[in-house]
Amino acid sequence: MIKLIRIDDRLLHGQVAFAWTPALGADCIVVSNDKVAKDEFIKMTLNLAKPATVKLLIKSLADTVTFLNDPRSQSLKILVIVNAVKDASILANEVSEIKSVNFGGIRTKEGARSISKAIAVTNDDIAIIKEMIGKGIELEVRQVPTDKKVLIESLI
Repeated sequence: MIKLIRIDDRLLHGQVAFAWTPALGADCIVVSNDKVAKDEFIKMTLNLAKPATVKLLIKSLADTVTFLNDPRSQSLKILVIVNAVKDASILANEVSEIKSVNFGGIRTKEGARSISKAIAVTNDDIAIIKEMIGKGIELEVRQVPTDKKVLIESLI
């Protein structure tokens, strides 16, 4: 059911829509973000970025957990996108099916350091990453599906 959990601070854009979605065979994209779920303008712009044949759901984190744990969602091939390490951790803690998280793009910000060309993390992010690794969740870095998978623990 869940094809990929991706952390990407740009959420839905060309790489996700036209590289990841077809590579995964996804028929449903879930943007999981509390702020975006309440912002009609951002929701409208994200709808413009999705592939025509794919369903787009924009949900709060809590609603995403409910959706992913609902047996009725089992028939879908789902790509979940969050924009923060903390949000991916929340989903992984609440949805037992999540065994891997893709780090696609986290731009640099104050207090963050670059660990790859597209990923910048804070000390808080690193603490969460280590906690997730300790729970046996694979954390891998790839911008596009054709990139070689790099485990994040080799970068921090």
